[in-house]
Amino acid sequence: MNAADFPEPALTEAPRTGQQTVVLAGGCFWCTEAVFEIMEGVDDVVSGYAGGTEETAQYDIVSTGRTGHAEAILITYDPQKTSYEEILKIFFSVAHDPTTLNRQGADRGPQYRSAIFYADEEQKKVAEAYIKQLDAAHVFANPIVTQVVPLEKFYTAEGYHQDYAGRNRSNPYIVHVSDPKVQKLKKMYPGCVRKGK
Repeated sequence: MNAADFPEPALTEAPRTGQQTVVLAGGCFWCTEAVFEIMEGVDDVVSGYAGGTEETAQYDIVSTGRTGHAEAILITYDPQKTSYEEILKIFFSVAHDPTTLNRQGADRGPQYRSAIFYADEEQKKVAEAYIKQLDAAHVFANPIVTQVVPLEKFYTAEGYHQDYAGRNRSNPYIVHVSDPKVQKLKKMYPGCVRKGK
C-alpha cells in the first residue's frame, strides 16, 4: 500500500484552536507511540490504558486480557499543524492493522484491540464516517473491526513504557515490529514527519 491508495477523510471536523487530544488503541502501545512521536504537529504522546477501571490500570493486570482495558496512546496535537483526520489516516494506514480482531501480529487478546476512544460527538462522527469510507473503497481486503467508543478515562502507563522504542533501540520487538511502522510512515507520508526525525 502507498499513500496514493489511501483516501483522505471525506468528513472533517470544524476548525479548532488550541491543543487538542485523541486517544487511540492499535496493539502494543510501544509501536503506536513510536509512529506518532515523530509526526509533525504532535506535541506529546503518552502510553496508557483505556476502557477499564483505575484499579486494573496496571500492565501486569491489563496483560491478562480480562480488565476491559486496551493498550492506548493519548496524542496531544496542534490543529494548526496537523488535524484529527490526518492522525486517523496515519492510524489506519501505518500504525496498525485495523482488520484483525483483538490482535496485532503475534500480540493477541482484547488489550490489543483496535479502538478510537472519542472525546466528543464530532470526533465520533468523523471516525465512523472514515471507517465506512475505507470499507466502501475496499482499501483493506477485510472489513475494519475498529471500535469507536466514548473515552471514559485515560490512565497513564508505568514510566518504563513511555518512549519505550526510543529508549530501547536494540530490543528485538522494537527492531522487528515497531521500527518498520516508523519507516512506513517516513516512506508513505514524508511530509508528515518532523524535520530531523
